[in-house]
Amino acid sequence: MDKKPPILALASLLCAALIVSGAYAQPVTTPRTPSPAAKVTQTVGISTVTVTYSRPAVKDREVWGKLVPYGWNKQQFGLGNDAPWRAGANENTVITFSHPARFAGHAIPAGSYGLFFVINQDDTGEVILSKDIKSWGSFFYEAKNDVLRSKIQLKNISHTELLTYDFVNLTKNTADLVLNWEKKQFPVTVEFAVDEIVMANAADELKGVAGFNPQGFNSAANYALANNVNLETALTWIDQSIQQNPTFNAKNTKSLILQKLGRTPESEKILNDAIAAATEAELNAYGYQLFNQKNFDKGIQMLTLNTQRFPKSANAWDSLGEGYALKGDKDNAIKNFKKSLSLNPTPLIRANSEKYLKQFGVM
Repeated sequence: MDKKPPILALASLLCAALIVSGAYAQPVTTPRTPSPAAKVTQTVGISTVTVTYSRPAVKDREVWGKLVPYGWNKQQFGLGNDAPWRAGANENTVITFSHPARFAGHAIPAGSYGLFFVINQDDTGEVILSKDIKSWGSFFYEAKNDVLRSKIQLKNISHTELLTYDFVNLTKNTADLVLNWEKKQFPVTVEFAVDEIVMANAADELKGVAGFNPQGFNSAANYALANNVNLETALTWIDQSIQQNPTFNAKNTKSLILQKLGRTPESEKILNDAIAAATEAELNAYGYQLFNQKNFDKGIQMLTLNTQRFPKSANAWDSLGEGYALKGDKDNAIKNFKKSLSLNPTPLIRANSEKYLKQFGVM
């Protein structure tokens, strides 16, 4: 019996292996048509809500009551249960919350959920969240996996050809998730307890790298101050910031926290101590902070103090001139801008002083 050449024998073995393994071969990744996959994410505070879905098109079809039947419908494939609409095409539409949230007014733990809708002929409907996120569409829907069912009211909108999820009406704590398709909109409000989440996250982060520098404690304390939450905790944080680096800004933050806590004498003392030790740049920045708060008299007082401490600083006089200009005191503004120009300022400071003097018709 003739033997095959080694190369031909190897080729024969490879062909045989390919034939045997053909049943297990996987196709390459190609674009999905006609309902492409999509994902939309919205940040609320430091939390995110993400919807992963597929986007069917209308294609001149009658959508509501036909392509998407009204009400709950018995599936002809899978488990055969009465089921809601998959709220998209192909696999389950999935919604993911990074933190605990309220969805349609109901408390929902962080995590991923299958998202379903029901539409009725009178434009009422339901939104459903299910623990099942791996099924294909509604064919294997089981009511026992629901974690939320809530009534919603649909809205009429202009034509949207491709099914689209979006987030509208954003506030500090909320966003409205909307599904837009054909001429219908399905709105549901998502809400996060932003202050609570931020403060808890700050406490966790300050146990790590952020806690090894004063800026971490300072930023956490300033968030609490700005939002008037957990002020006693904020006071602890700003003390740790001051312990690491006793800057004017940190002491000013502590003064403001103490003021909100009703501890006025302590607040005034630490602020006065901070002002007494402030650098030119710190006192200048504090003056502008007061201007932003529309406290022009106090701001001018601080910038006047700066010119007294640093009489040869062109920037100090220029800033004081700007303070008077913002207050509407033209004569004193002109006087201080001229003083700044007499001290041979840098080009940027010179340009600012000259700009104001030209506005006042002096140059």
